[in-house]
Amino acid sequence: MSDICSTPWPEDPTPENQIKCTDCGLYEHGSRMIWGEGNPEAPIIIILDNPGAREDRDGNSFVCGTRQTLQQAAHEVGLTMSDLYITFILKRKPVRKYDKEDTRRICMRHLQRQLQTKQPDLIFCLGNVSVQSFFQDTDADVKSLRGKVHEVKGYPTAVAYHPLAVRRRPNLKSLFMEDWELLANHYRNIRSFPEKK
Repeated sequence: MSDICSTPWPEDPTPENQIKCTDCGLYEHGSRMIWGEGNPEAPIIIILDNPGAREDRDGNSFVCGTRQTLQQAAHEVGLTMSDLYITFILKRKPVRKYDKEDTRRICMRHLQRQLQTKQPDLIFCLGNVSVQSFFQDTDADVKSLRGKVHEVKGYPTAVAYHPLAVRRRPNLKSLFMEDWELLANHYRNIRSFPEKK
């Protein structure tokens, strides 16, 4: 992947009635709720496991490794920030041990509401946590599902490895980019041949 100058993407404000949500218990971890980032009206929604850090220790905004890898991949396949909206299974970053299965189940309610409101053209799940949660299958994994577009909850859905896995294991980069190409090509086909109403 060619290097680009990564930049922070604008945050989508958390709805007022959800900012103080205490349903899953992650509010006790002290991390703030992140509803999403990028273009709130984007046709493609990327689903990650949970938010990463947005500020350094001094409180200055910075672009973490996940976002650098996402932005580089999008650039490589010709997608822009206006095409993409990023959201999460968990809306708060966990900072210590928690009940993963129960927390993800509870937090999926937020994601379901988001999708009902936004009605994206495409979903892109990155990483096994995202895949298992969205597909509602604890045995699902990226390795067996990548390389094609699935229909999940009424949405065309592609999957790929998590950006951090790609950074740790460079041998996954070619597969990662294959799935971004799949996503971009499917999106262009949708745009070229819109559904009849």
